[in-house]
Order: sequence, then C-alpha cells, then structure tokens
Amino acid sequence: METTVQTRPRRQRPKVVTLTDAAAERVREIMAKADKTYAGLRVGVKNGGCAGQEYVFEYAETADPLDEVVEDKGVRILIEPKAVLFLLGTQIDYEVTRLAAKFVFHNPNETDACGCGESVTIVPAPSAD
Repeated sequence: METTVQTRPRRQRPKVVTLTDAAAERVREIMAKADKTYAGLRVGVKNGGCAGQEYVFEYAETADPLDEVVEDKGVRILIEPKAVLFLLGTQIDYEVTRLAAKFVFHNPNETDACGCGESVTIVPAPSAD
C-alpha cells in the first residue's frame, strides 16, 4: 500500500526582529568598520541588571546551526535560540539625542524596565500551537 503525502506551501513566518532604517544604517556602518568580516550581528538576551534581563549585541563570526537568521534592510541578524520567544515582534531602532546615541529595543514582550534603562523584564511570547 502506497501513501501519498500532500504538501502545501508554507506561509512565510514573520521576522523575529526588524530594524528601522536608522538602526540598519548604523549596523552597516559598524560592520563595515569592523576589524574583519563577520557572519552577522548576534542579538540575544541574558540574565542581569536590576530588572532581570539585558539585551546583548555582538559580532558573530559564524552562524550557529540553531540560530534564527533574519535578513532585514541589508543586515544579517543571528538570534540565539533561547532568545527567540523573548524577542518575537521586536523592532530595533537607533536613536541620537543631544546627550546619547544608542540602540533602542521596542519589544512588545517587555513588562518592566529599570530606571537607568539598562535592563528589562521580558515575558516570552506565547507559542502559536
């Protein structure tokens, strides 16, 4: 007995994170000035700070097999697997004010932030089961 498996086209998954034009431009500038060529920008979340968690950026020399890879506005972002549910729906911006220039995360999963702005409390996004 032969079984036939029908496949249907998968719908495109939404990007875990997106970049504003300003953030993409700044990341491209930083990557162009790096001391060597990198596979992308690794974005993650680590425990720390007074609110419990901190966002992390670092150069990624290689993509890990389980990384979520996001291509947005000419930037390759590698997201650590354990951070995906914490970052789902996040927009990364780059803001310049009179006193500071910094990347800012607009994350719908944030529930609290410390007064200094260095750490946040993030609740994982619900799974789509």
